[in-house]
Amino acid sequence: MGTGAGPALSRTPPFHPAGHRGDVGRKPSQRAGVDEKLAGIIFQSISDGVFTVNRDCIITSFNEAAEQITGFSAEDAIGKHCFEIFRTEVCHRSCALRDTLANHGPVENARVTIITEEGCEIPISVSTTLVKDEKGETVGAVEFFRDLTEVEHLRHAIDQARSLKGIVSASDSMQRLIAMLPSIAESECNVLVQGPSGSGKELFAQAIHNLSPRRYGPYIRINCAALPHALLESELFGYVKGAFTDAKRDKPGQFCLANGGTLLLDEISEMEPSLQVKLLRVLNNGEFQPLGSTKSLHTDARIIAATNADLETLIKEGRFREDLYYRINVVNIELPPLKDRPGDLPVLVQHFIEKFRPKFRKAIRGISDEALRLLRGHSFPGNVRELENIIEHSFVMCGGEEILAEHLPRSIVDPKDEGTPRGVDASNEKEILEEAIRRNMGNRNRTARELGMHRSTLWRKLKAYGIDSR
Repeated sequence: MGTGAGPALSRTPPFHPAGHRGDVGRKPSQRAGVDEKLAGIIFQSISDGVFTVNRDCIITSFNEAAEQITGFSAEDAIGKHCFEIFRTEVCHRSCALRDTLANHGPVENARVTIITEEGCEIPISVSTTLVKDEKGETVGAVEFFRDLTEVEHLRHAIDQARSLKGIVSASDSMQRLIAMLPSIAESECNVLVQGPSGSGKELFAQAIHNLSPRRYGPYIRINCAALPHALLESELFGYVKGAFTDAKRDKPGQFCLANGGTLLLDEISEMEPSLQVKLLRVLNNGEFQPLGSTKSLHTDARIIAATNADLETLIKEGRFREDLYYRINVVNIELPPLKDRPGDLPVLVQHFIEKFRPKFRKAIRGISDEALRLLRGHSFPGNVRELENIIEHSFVMCGGEEILAEHLPRSIVDPKDEGTPRGVDASNEKEILEEAIRRNMGNRNRTARELGMHRSTLWRKLKAYGIDSR
């Protein structure tokens, strides 16, 4: 601590907050030799960011915590106006330091967002007070600020946990499904969630649990395709000591552990027919037997099944039991693929940008029209999960504030037929045109520019499809 005090004092002279009269009545040697050194040590050891300004709002001292939070060194900050360093949204409109200097009153715990030296936005809490000299004259102000990033991340995480766990959509079909979730969750009946891989089946299953009376109970997910038959059976039903060679002790199964909660059987179509019979018994009366046991146990676990397969086809092929299908299919949620939800693409892109911004600590705000057009032309076989991976890839490649076409994966940047606007898949051209004209509030110029076509071409296509742009 002693070795760090010298350099600290050279760049951050001590200050006297309002109400403190410094060293009046003390000998100069005492003031210079003891109090200034102690003040400098205290100034640098404060965990909150602290800096002082003169009456012109020029920074006169800047502690180490302020350096860490803002990314600017004390040498960079001292001598500059505070708005040059903090660059908040209120610097020129409602500056806390200027208010303090003008009104001679402190500001406490004002929430503002600053831009760091690296260009990242950080929320901070700001408190200010006056700085006075030995005569009691106001010579400036001091600001204390605290990084709220972790606090806001926690608050955001809590809010998400209470909501629909990241389900984002603007399409009518998805909105109808989302509106049904609270009623489905309250019913506690078995649910079958169907949809292609990456369409959000797990999100819907989690949302049903979160909205249900079982929300405080366990939520357990088992991927039936990831485990071989024998292991899946022991994982679901458990086993007793001695049931097989390596069974050294009793092990409860997931049906037991999920008692009072929810059990998601993901990719249930991959379950062997012999195991389907045992699952049917659980669904009928809640009873099951651990491997090697002669005693039946009871579970009160709610079952949600999910699959990307057509179970009715599997029934005809003899690979899935019809009676089991009707037991799990009390309520059916069928999620459409992303290519059938063109209106969701810009909404999801922005959602993932907001998601990855704090993770990568980059100031990326949006996506260019050209990049969005290219995404519109992609078929998205991996659906929403594939889009999420694409945006994450773009964050890695992007060094600016906007995702450009050059930041997208190479597989996305493909030439399109001249008869179709760039980035538009001919199979759902009408839906994309309708969504684009609606988003641009009927403005044909903006719509044509976004879709990369001439205004007259857009007019002909709108007329051919019978789309009203008024």
